[in-house]
Amino acid sequence: MASHPHITTRLLPPALTAAATAVALAAGLLGVAAGTGSAMVRGERGADSGIDSVPSAIRTVSSGWTVPWGLSWLPDGSALLTERDSFKIFKLTQSGTRTQIGTVPNVVTTGGEGGLLGIAVSPNWNNDHSIYLMHSAAADNRIVRMTYDGSSLSGYTVLVTGIAKNRYHNGGRIKFGPDGYLYATTGDAQNSGLAQDVNSLNGKILRMTTDGRPAPGNPFGTLVYSLGHRNPQGITWDDQGRLWEAEFGNSRYDELNLIESGKNYGWPVCEGSCSTSGMTSPTRQWAVSEASPSAVVYADGALYLAALRGERLWRVPVSGTSAGTPVAYYTSQYGRLRTVEKIPGRNALWLSTTNADNNGGEPDGADKVFQVDLG
Repeated sequence: MASHPHITTRLLPPALTAAATAVALAAGLLGVAAGTGSAMVRGERGADSGIDSVPSAIRTVSSGWTVPWGLSWLPDGSALLTERDSFKIFKLTQSGTRTQIGTVPNVVTTGGEGGLLGIAVSPNWNNDHSIYLMHSAAADNRIVRMTYDGSSLSGYTVLVTGIAKNRYHNGGRIKFGPDGYLYATTGDAQNSGLAQDVNSLNGKILRMTTDGRPAPGNPFGTLVYSLGHRNPQGITWDDQGRLWEAEFGNSRYDELNLIESGKNYGWPVCEGSCSTSGMTSPTRQWAVSEASPSAVVYADGALYLAALRGERLWRVPVSGTSAGTPVAYYTSQYGRLRTVEKIPGRNALWLSTTNADNNGGEPDGADKVFQVDLG
């Protein structure tokens, strides 16, 4: 199976979904085993001890988007967003004003999950005005740097090439870590053996300098930071600097992984929990119908995962290296959820849809960016 199905099927209305879930829980059909995330759906606080905040309100910030994919914040509090299939970058203010700042050259679509993907604003942007992008090109997936002077894009510079591409499984999320290095997720490009090949850039999390060189301390002396990934599209750090990753499974389980340098996360030997020596099991896992998690972000004591096929926002409380009971919000209310990021300096999130992609079936311009307040 090349890619587990991401095709959108509208589920029961939220009230019926919650009721059905409660019945299933009572019947023992959705029991929560250790590491399994098919727990419950709820809309109010109080189910987890020690909760600091939960989603309390949601509103539309901006509409009229077509497959927005990457999101990264500028120092002025606005954000830069990519559109996967148009290859455009937009600036979006918190009041909802959207401005196109340019189109990235040399991007191609793969007719599936490739195109213009992740974006990361330089942590030194006030001095260098650099932004970093991951995209599909004619021969590969690549990581590039450009300059944004506040009004336009220029200075396309290739940093990393040779990441195999395919119609699906292109990864694509890039973010700067608290250590100042750039991290990138790469898919297995529908060639599962690449995930276990330490010499391949595919099926990996990469860690690099701002010039695209291996970061000091990388476990193999290369760009590779961790291996054994199928199609990771989400990375974030908690308040202690631990790296968490969200990953598409094949046909059984999607994963939330706590990432450590040099560790092997099992694909394709394992999908979900793994007893094979030398391989690391996920911290949490979901049936693929409930998740397909693209992005993940940490905010106020919990991880939030944006689910595509699952059409919901998962909240997973974390304490140290442990992940608590996952709880779903907004199930089937807004369709396919692609990206979630915390608003700097505020206890709130931005959450975007990709209902206009090839699996969502909605027309161009159908996608939105929401604000989710945590309280």
